[in-house]
Amino acid sequence: MKKRIPLLLALLLCLALAACASQETPAPAPETPAASTEPEQPSEPTAPETPEAPVAPALEDGEYTAKFDTDSSMFHVSEANKGRGVLTVKDGQMTIHVSLASQGIVNLFPGTAEDAQKAGAALLEPTLDTVTYDDGETEAVHGFDVPVPYLDEEFDLALVGTKGTWYDHKVSVSDPVLIGE
Repeated sequence: MKKRIPLLLALLLCLALAACASQETPAPAPETPAASTEPEQPSEPTAPETPEAPVAPALEDGEYTAKFDTDSSMFHVSEANKGRGVLTVKDGQMTIHVSLASQGIVNLFPGTAEDAQKAGAALLEPTLDTVTYDDGETEAVHGFDVPVPYLDEEFDLALVGTKGTWYDHKVSVSDPVLIGE
């Protein structure tokens, strides 16, 4: 029996070592850099990141033709004008005059349909424009002077038709070309 105890102890020790070896060992912690003898420099303060509002490109005062895009096939510039209007820039303010496809749109509002229906909302009134098609035919349509907050970005423009229902739309103005160039 005395011979069995050391053999049994040796066997238990081997099993214990095997069990320890089979366990996963945690990855070593990343080494921290050695402490520098130079004093730590304060970091530059950083401004909090905030989404920037679109900035209007700096266009010189003058008149340009510009593309007027809408999100609707029912609300667009007259085909006689090939999707373009006249963009006027004065003192950094931009307005585009667009001649629409008919007289079916009664008013526009720079904003949402909900805001257009509030008391005191300043609606854009139509002008009566005459457009001339490539074949020489002419037609009287409504035109509007639309304030342009920025180029190349969509903005809200609500409209009301002859039936009195307001609709929300997104429009954008892009590709200004100075008239006379």
